[in-house]
Amino acid sequence: MPNDSNDHDDHGDHGAKLTRRRLIQAGLAMGALGAVRPGLLVPGARAAPPGPAEVLTGSHWGAFYMRTERGHVTGIRPWEGDPHPSPQLPGVRDSIYSPTRIRYPMVRRAWLEHGPGSDKAGRGKGDFVRVDWDKALDLVANELTRVRKHYGPTSIFGGSYGWKSPGKLHNCQTLLARALTVNGGFVSRSGDYSTGAAQVILPYVVGSIDVYEQPTVWPVLAEHTELMVFWAANPMVTNQIGWQVPDHGAYPGMEALRRRGVQVICIDPQKTETCRFFGAEWLAPRPQTDVAMMLGIAHTLYTENLHDAKFLERYTTGFDQFVPYLTGKSDGKPKDAQWASDICEIPADTIRALARRFASKRTMLAAGWSIQRQHHGEQAHWMLVTLAAMLGQIGLPGGGYGFTYHYANGGSPTATGPVLPGISAGAKPPPGSEWLEAGGTETIPVSRIVEMLENPGGAYDHNGKRETYPDIRLAYWVGGNPFMHHQDRNRMIKAWQKLDTFIVHDYQWTATARHADIVLPCTTSYERNDIEGIGDYAMSHILPMRKVVDPLFEARNDYDIFTAICERMGTRSAFTEERDEMGWIRVFYEAARIQARGKRMEMPVFDVFWNSNKPLAFPISEEAKGYIRHKEFRDDPLLNALGTASGRIEIYSSNIAHMKYDDCPPHPTWMEPLERLGGTGTKYPLHVVSSHPAGRLHSQLCGTVLRETYAIHGREPCLMHPEDARARGIVDGDVIRVFNDRGQMLVGVRLTDQIRRGAIRVSEGGWYDPVEPGKPGTLCRYGDVNNLTSNIATSKLANGNCGHTAMAQAEKFHGTPPDVQVFRPPPGSSA
Repeated sequence: MPNDSNDHDDHGDHGAKLTRRRLIQAGLAMGALGAVRPGLLVPGARAAPPGPAEVLTGSHWGAFYMRTERGHVTGIRPWEGDPHPSPQLPGVRDSIYSPTRIRYPMVRRAWLEHGPGSDKAGRGKGDFVRVDWDKALDLVANELTRVRKHYGPTSIFGGSYGWKSPGKLHNCQTLLARALTVNGGFVSRSGDYSTGAAQVILPYVVGSIDVYEQPTVWPVLAEHTELMVFWAANPMVTNQIGWQVPDHGAYPGMEALRRRGVQVICIDPQKTETCRFFGAEWLAPRPQTDVAMMLGIAHTLYTENLHDAKFLERYTTGFDQFVPYLTGKSDGKPKDAQWASDICEIPADTIRALARRFASKRTMLAAGWSIQRQHHGEQAHWMLVTLAAMLGQIGLPGGGYGFTYHYANGGSPTATGPVLPGISAGAKPPPGSEWLEAGGTETIPVSRIVEMLENPGGAYDHNGKRETYPDIRLAYWVGGNPFMHHQDRNRMIKAWQKLDTFIVHDYQWTATARHADIVLPCTTSYERNDIEGIGDYAMSHILPMRKVVDPLFEARNDYDIFTAICERMGTRSAFTEERDEMGWIRVFYEAARIQARGKRMEMPVFDVFWNSNKPLAFPISEEAKGYIRHKEFRDDPLLNALGTASGRIEIYSSNIAHMKYDDCPPHPTWMEPLERLGGTGTKYPLHVVSSHPAGRLHSQLCGTVLRETYAIHGREPCLMHPEDARARGIVDGDVIRVFNDRGQMLVGVRLTDQIRRGAIRVSEGGWYDPVEPGKPGTLCRYGDVNNLTSNIATSKLANGNCGHTAMAQAEKFHGTPPDVQVFRPPPGSSA
């Protein structure tokens, strides 16, 4: 799950008695608190009273109290309703006081002195000049006006993307879109890096985006599932976080499965934390060969008559068109277990045994998203749904498939409370730009930004349509870190030189901020007021996110920044609707209160809620605790038809067939990726597994005290099998250079037999730290894995990213490694 900003480090203790080492120890203590304990608060339950000067707030890591002394955060403790507090909380506190905190508005010297487009190759070198806020805001407003006047609204890219920070008002990406909309339009983006391929293919297959929808809930799994298969999913790590404020309800769910002794299989190149938690059976296929392995299982199901023919006939369409491919009748290559084994390197007997076990037990296939973040990634989720359909357990208690057990605690039963609204991008446009209401704003697939910059006016295929890339002159980014989450870093560095101007809001000197022309310092979540829900799926509470401390240095919140820009452009009223921060928060709460009244629940008046320092809880019904995905469809497939063309699960899609794409056939198909382990013609010998990190959220918190718990010689860790290391003269703890034709980086190596041979793991999210900033191909000192990954699209259908398509070589680094610099502020930026 890539892509974020607002990444932080620590600025020191400012007189507080806590040291960075003690913060680490506090984090370990909170890890002990993470042992699963009984559930969340419900109406009538009483929270323990907070300590003196403790303010309740929340983040992507959960709800917590921050303790303050003399206006400084000195401690953090989890909210008592959290059943599994994240051990990353010490990094949250540490993020406020980062040494790389952006203190003042800054402008790149060449851009300031010589105008837009000056010294484009100098971006990233850190030559910034401090300006006051009035000057900075004038520069932004004037540049937006200039670019729009000379080149039109489609010359401005406001496709800011990333994990930002939670909150219904200070959703900085929505605020950016709102500000650009009221001022005449812009180019935005569609889709996301996390599920780029799956969210486009699945509407054709099951009639919905599916990857963000509620699966069968954990209590049902605990009661009915006999075999749980985590296919490229590591929920013990990834459920620490949520897009909103996580409820961490998946952890009691997983504990219940473990207590009941449910059989668990983990299919992954690495023996994950989830695999160890369950004591699960570990199968490690070659990366990017999951579709072949699934086809081998499907072939055994079909040839041994273990598939559910009645389910396929009633609930699916196109299986008869898929069978000739599966059996080899159409191409002379039966996709049997031996064929699959030759590709994925799992023994044929094991593949056959999996088919028989899946069919003989109530089986839940819980897939992660990494298998679709690779070349031809659309095929993986399509094939997994096909496999589940062949088993015939979709819609039954504890069986079928699920794509969100690893994301934001999917499977937590949903409470009966209201949906808390937030600010929208759809502010009413000013007179003269009503065309925006007719959909005049263009979009590009989110991961195609480099192609857009390289090919202005160029044509491309996307989801059945022929589109044209706009000619972008200005990019505006808030709440994201594309110089971390985008693939093929060096190609990106070169493409970025196309821009006249790059504007960034952030509160830390990320690589993205270092490549900007204008940098505006924004607040952390803890320096402003907001409101948010607890639990992306549970929606169990509404949380008052009260300001904990005043903004540091000259930081301002994004809402105030955009208000000031719109003031200069004559659109202030359209942007704000004459509301300030607390006015908007009150509006959101009152809208939820009206919804609650319609459900015969009475919420307290806003002031009582806001001053309570407690989350407002909502009940969870017995019906919600028994939710089964697709049960209604199974009960009556006519009355509850899916949103596909046929109303059924489509194993063969006529709509996709009509597109005639050479890289996305009309049924699940094994297609060789650009490069893979064991692939013919692949140049490099090691597959780079760029999994989600255990000690941060993508790049958020990379620059905090948490890094001291995992870095090796101050660099991103790399897991390597001892036999692969021995062949290269590498020993545990070495600094090594990992490289391919796309780029190179230094990392610290950790030898372990818990990763398969031929694969190395370097987590995504490490900060980009070039030896020669602005120069494509230069060595990254810290370990940004996207120096190595491919920027090709998954296919013409989805144009998703291929962050898991990367082969490389590794060698011991000889001599003195260059010092890591990225966690220090650029020269002159702190004056």
